[in-house]
Amino acid sequence: MRISDILRVKGENVVTVPPDMPVEVLVTELARHRIGAAVVSRDGTAVEGIVSERDVVRALAERGPAVLAEPVSTIQTTQVRTVTPDAQLEDVERLMTERRFRHVPVVVDGRLAGVVSIGDVVKNRIDELETERTTLADYITGERS
Repeated sequence: MRISDILRVKGENVVTVPPDMPVEVLVTELARHRIGAAVVSRDGTAVEGIVSERDVVRALAERGPAVLAEPVSTIQTTQVRTVTPDAQLEDVERLMTERRFRHVPVVVDGRLAGVVSIGDVVKNRIDELETERTTLADYITGERS
């Protein structure tokens, strides 16, 4: 399975935030969209960074509540690992596990095309296991279609 298959199911909508957005506003946006990370981008297409709940928590622990008034650029991750829609899901799973990423932007020709989260990966695996279980149960009981 490829990342494009995941995006086809979940959609290509991505929440982006500008690097000068205050962290306090970022927190509100993450909560409003019920997401754990946002891609940092001035134009909504170029990936300049990624910022997650973990980044906020770490910055709060290090610098205190004053970090909420700072721009997102002070806490974002700038060395972002991206993948293409043709990337194999297994490779992205391995990347997420080994590097402890929960979100990976998907890029096509330098333009943001989506984000795959660990939740998307887990949902896909559960769906695959359920399909396999149903197929095996149908085979055992003779209820093949």
